[in-house]
Order: sequence, then structure tokens, then C-alpha cells
Amino acid sequence: MARGMWGPARVAPVGALTLTALAEGIRASQGQPWGPPAPGPQPQPEPEPAAGEPGRAATAPTVDGEPLSPPPPQEPAPGAPQQTPWSSWEEGALADLAVYTAACLEEAGFVGTQATAFTLSSALEARGHRLEDQVHGLVRGLLAQVPHLAEGRPRRAALRVLSALALEHSRDVVSVLLRCSPAPNRAATELWRSLSRNQRVNGQVLVQLLWALKGSAGSQLEALAATRALGEMLAVSGCVGATRGFYPHLLLVLVTQLHKLAWDAHPPDTPKVWAPSHRGPPHSHASCTVEALKALLTGDGGRMVVTCMEQAGGWRRLVGARTHLEGVLLLASALVAHADHHLRGLFADLLPRLRSTDDAQRLTAMAFFTGLLQSRPTARLLREEVILERLRAWQGDPEPTVRWLGLLGLGHLALNCGKVRHATTLLPALLGALGEGDPRLVDAALGALQRVLLRPRAPVRLLSVELRPRLPPLLDDARDSVRASAVGLLGTLVRRGRGGLRVGLRRPLRKLVLQSFVPLLLRLHDPSPDTAESAEWTLACCDQALPWGLLEEVGTEAHYHSPEVLSRVCHRLVQWYPSHVPSLLSQTQGYLRSPQSPLRLAATLLTGFLVHHSSPSHVNQDLLDSLFQDLGRLQSDPEPAVAAAARVSGQQVALLARVQPQPCGWRLPRPGPPSCLPARPPPVYADSPFQHCSPPGRWGCSGPG
Repeated sequence: MARGMWGPARVAPVGALTLTALAEGIRASQGQPWGPPAPGPQPQPEPEPAAGEPGRAATAPTVDGEPLSPPPPQEPAPGAPQQTPWSSWEEGALADLAVYTAACLEEAGFVGTQATAFTLSSALEARGHRLEDQVHGLVRGLLAQVPHLAEGRPRRAALRVLSALALEHSRDVVSVLLRCSPAPNRAATELWRSLSRNQRVNGQVLVQLLWALKGSAGSQLEALAATRALGEMLAVSGCVGATRGFYPHLLLVLVTQLHKLAWDAHPPDTPKVWAPSHRGPPHSHASCTVEALKALLTGDGGRMVVTCMEQAGGWRRLVGARTHLEGVLLLASALVAHADHHLRGLFADLLPRLRSTDDAQRLTAMAFFTGLLQSRPTARLLREEVILERLRAWQGDPEPTVRWLGLLGLGHLALNCGKVRHATTLLPALLGALGEGDPRLVDAALGALQRVLLRPRAPVRLLSVELRPRLPPLLDDARDSVRASAVGLLGTLVRRGRGGLRVGLRRPLRKLVLQSFVPLLLRLHDPSPDTAESAEWTLACCDQALPWGLLEEVGTEAHYHSPEVLSRVCHRLVQWYPSHVPSLLSQTQGYLRSPQSPLRLAATLLTGFLVHHSSPSHVNQDLLDSLFQDLGRLQSDPEPAVAAAARVSGQQVALLARVQPQPCGWRLPRPGPPSCLPARPPPVYADSPFQHCSPPGRWGCSGPG
């Protein structure tokens, strides 16, 4: 028997002999005589392919790399029946051949499989066709007939036929299976998993699926079929080992596929708010890709990565158009924490993608690059200067998303440096981003500045000077996340400069703290829980750095909103910083117009207590007049508690005006000479636990309004 693609012929078992008889029967049914082929020149055996090269069943000879035309078929003998063209040979014959092959292989082991495959190759090549030309029909036959085979050896034998075909014709087998099973199919699932369990072919099949996925840009159906097949194969225990060498590439392709799916569902110019029916890519495709990713990670020992992503909502973010990059950052962080053995390969695969012309591939690579900078060994694969230059270049990109990723990368780089050696380069970019309109950019810049402060020899004095004009407006920003981050940054700055504050060496920082004290105190009642908690922590840092002894009062005010406690805080502030009283009142006045009723109420109480504890020399006429008018407007506030507090605080302003030296034009009522004025009683608010009854006219005036 001639040599073929399967190597030299072996002693064929019973199954192979039966298949030979079957092949002769098929020839006869097509008009060919029984018995061996007519004598004539036999084809010479072809040399075996070199090691490492994928073989073919019967490769046509070539000249200078070009395939020669196959030899023309021999003319039939006179009177012999005409051969039916291959195109008229129905696929049913091949399906039957595959089924009978499986039956014959029931008693054959590995050697029998090889011999039977060789016999099958010879039977088909006898018609003048190469085996790969018939692979499609054979795979279709197996796909149709395997569900009807009995469990056990018959089915396992049929699956071995598929593996034998895939060993030399993996591209054709994968192509047919993808076209024949675009929808979920139990038979296709069984075939994919059988290929996955065969250690000789699973690597080749996975590579073909990877290329099918990458080359299916115009065909969502083919991409879905390839993704589903990858998920089925990777779900088989031990198959992930076959991805060795292209594991990072496969992971990046799957994540990029999710980005493309999200963008196809919601292009970049889609309005930010979508209807409930537009929440991401089609469930089947997105879920198949996510399941393939989970199988890839789990099979390689990354179960903790999958768990972290589930707990942080990472999978949900990955399939969202506007949250995909956040999901990529979460995935990169989980890989850094729990699967660092692939980080070098990922980093190497990312570098060429950073300049890709495909937006989905480029942005996904940028997000991965940024996230992997959290790993110090990975960040050291490139020189710090090279990484810094790349991240700074992103700051000049017109796309806000690119600038946001660059700022996050600068923060990771600052965290991983042994010391802040590039402060003069980092800080201008970070400080400049504090004025951005996109909250993601401001949050990223604030987070990066916080990381700079956490490093040894942080530039506390420099940042105190630079942040003094920039930080206070961010404490009152309308965006909850920006407020919380700005308050936290101030706390970190005070904590790092604590030693210098105690000995008077941090004068710019001291001014920044006093400038921010009222916003911090009022933000204890911020509707955002994150901002309120951050304000409480920052005030505690300020109390430790400038030993005020207000830690107990701050905690009580944060949790109970006690007017008595607020009165003690204001009394100490006026005693310690009498020259700052106008500034404190001016800051408080701004919150009287806040759209949030908790802040208006807190500011109204704070105004009343500051005015009560201040002496007439602390407050000028214009400020009192302005406070009087604002509190008068608040007496008609829709919130009853605010209106009641405004009447009490307005009375305090009126009482202070009585003892204030009055120039001409003062508009507040002054019913009697200063010598007849009673001492100013403390303000009593309706919600005070120390409330006392006040007789009518106790305040000596009817109050503003």
C-alpha cells in the first residue's frame, strides 16, 4: 500500500479492512468496477513534511512555489459507464462513509484509527481528488450523524475520526464547523469539546479559531460562532495549556472584541442617556465572549481574577459602551494582583497596539497599558523616562478618554517610583487637569496627586502653594466624586505636612487649611456619603496637625448635628483666629444659597453662632448688611427648618448690629442707645437638645424681614 499523509501503511485491523470493502462498494455504486484499480502507473509516494510544518493529505507538486495543475483524469474505457462528476455525488454518501467509519473504528485503537484514515484517504484519492477537497462533506456528515450514535465506543470512535481530520486539516475542519453551527448546537458543542480534549490537535484548532475571530470584522455571525467555539474548548479542563505562546494575544483579542461589540451597539456619538433597550451589545454575543474570557482565566489558575471582577462589577462594565475601559482597568488590576505570570507577555503584546489605527484596539491597549503600570516589575520593562514621555504625549490628545488614561498612568507611575524623581514633569500635567470639565479627568488628576503625596520626600510645600488657588473651588464642585476626591486630597496633604505645621514651617498649608475649614465643616452634612466621610477624616487630620482639640466635637457634629457642639467649635475658632472671622463668615454666606437644604441649614446655624461669638470689631458693616439680607430671604425657604433657623440667626445679626459703631446709612433697626442694650443671649434653634423657652421680645427686635 502506498505511503500517504498518515505515514507508512500499517497492518490494518478488521475495521480498516471493512472500510476498504465499503470504499469499493461506494466506487461500484458510482459506476466503477469492483476490485482493485486498473493497472497503470501508480503515483509516487511524496516526501513527508518537515518537522513543525502543517501537512496536507496529498499536496500537489510545485514549481518555484506555484502549485501545478492536477493530472487530467483518465478517459474511461470504451463501453464502461461514465463516472458521475463529484459535484453530483451527494453528501449523503460522505455522511454514510463517516458513520460506517465510526462503526468500523469501534474495535480499533490509535493504530487502527491511523490505518483507517489512510484507507479513507486512498479511497477518496482513487477518484482523482485530494482528501482536503472532501473534508467539508466528511465534517458535515459527522455533525449530522454523531447525535444518533450510541454513547460509548461508537461515539468516541467517530470523534477520533474528526480529530484525525483536524490533525492535518485543522483550518478546513474549523471552517466547516463554524459555518454549520452558528447557533447553539449540542452536536457542535460535543465536536468542539472532543477536539479540545485531544492534546495533539487542540492547539492547532485554537489558533484557527483565534484567526477566525480576528478575521471576522465584517461578519458578526462568524465572530459569534468562533467566540462560542472558543468558550466551549477553553471550558474543557487542561485545554488552556494549549494556548501557551499566544495566551496574552488571545486574552487581548477577546477583550477588544467586547469593545467592538459595545461600540457597534452604541457609537461614540450616541447620547449619554439611552433607553432601557440600548444597554449594550446583544446578550448572546457579549455573554459568549465574557464566558470565553472566564474560561480562559479560570483554566489558567486565575479563579481569583474572575471572582474580583464579579465582586467589582467588572464583567458588567466590560460590555458597556461607556464603561468598557473601566472594566479593562479593573481586569488589569485583578491580573496584577492575582495572575502576574502573564503580565510580561501582555505588556509586550500591548506596545504595538498602542499605535493601532483601529480605535477599539488602540483604546483597549491603552487601558491595559495604564492598568499594568500598577505592577512595579512590569513598569520596569521600559525605562521610566520612556513611559513618562508616552503618558505626557497622551495629555495633548484631543480625545478626553486618552487624556484620562494618561492621567491614570501618571498616578500609577508616581506610585511605583522609589521616590518622586519626576515631580517637575508630573505636577504641571496633573495640576493643569484640575481645570478640566470632564469629571473623570479631574478625579484622575486628584488621585494621581494623592499618590505623589504618598511617596517619600513628597513636595508638600510646593503642592500647598500650587493647590491653594485650585483646591477650594473643587471642595464645592457640583460633582459628588470630584468633591469627595478633593476633600480626601486635602486630608492627605495635611497628614504629610503634619510635622511642619506643628512647628510653624508650613505657612502656605496653614493658610489653605483655614481657607478650607468652613467648607469641610459644612460638608459633614453633604448629601453624598463619600464626601461626608471624607470631610470627617480630613477634619480629624487637621485637628491632629494643628492641635485644636476639636476631634470629639467634629465627630459629634458629623453624626448628630448638635447645635451645642457647633457653638463650641465656633467659639474656639473666634478665639484662635479673630482676624479670620470675616473670611469665615464670607465662606459661610456662600452656602446660604446652596440648592441642598442640609447645607443651607448647617450654614444658617454656623452663621448664627459665628456672629454670636464675634466682637463688634471683627465684622464690618457691609458684611453684616449682606448677611442680614440673605437670612431675610431664607425666612421664606420651602424647608421649614431652614426658615426657622434663618429667623434665629437673623436676630443674632441684628443684636451684633446694635453694639456695632454705626456710620450713616446703616439700614438695620437700632431702637435704643448702646448703653441701654442687654447682653446678647445665645441663639437657640428648634432642633437643639438644649432648647430653652424664650419670651416674646427677648431679642429686642422683630428680626429681619
